[in-house]
Amino acid sequence: MNMTGNNRVVLWVMRILSAIVLLAVGGIHLFLVFDGVGGVLGVLFVLNAIAGLLLTIGMLAFRGRLLILTTVLSLLFVIATLLALILALTVGLFGITETWSFTLVPETVVVESIGIVVLAITTLLVVRSPRAA
Repeated sequence: MNMTGNNRVVLWVMRILSAIVLLAVGGIHLFLVFDGVGGVLGVLFVLNAIAGLLLTIGMLAFRGRLLILTTVLSLLFVIATLLALILALTVGLFGITETWSFTLVPETVVVESIGIVVLAITTLLVVRSPRAA
């Protein structure tokens, strides 16, 4: 599939927005570790931050099949982090229950929800034009 100049610009804009979302998701979790979240949850949050950074790099650096893989993994990553938070807010997750009043919970729900939309669009664009990506 041949991409026009406008399509390439749109794809790059979406990749940059996706990278920002991934950094934000990882950054929120890293902030929470520095804010005092420890134990197993703190370790998971550090791993989340590392994954967000690695996916950000992939989103900006990869082409072709690796970019397709990165966009799909990034979308699944953000869906999983939002689902984990929703589970912690409702029925609990790994014995952890969360409240809406905890640090950055509402903001995290908003950022990750927007992130799912941005990453879904980016994934569709990349999958539709893998050669030019």
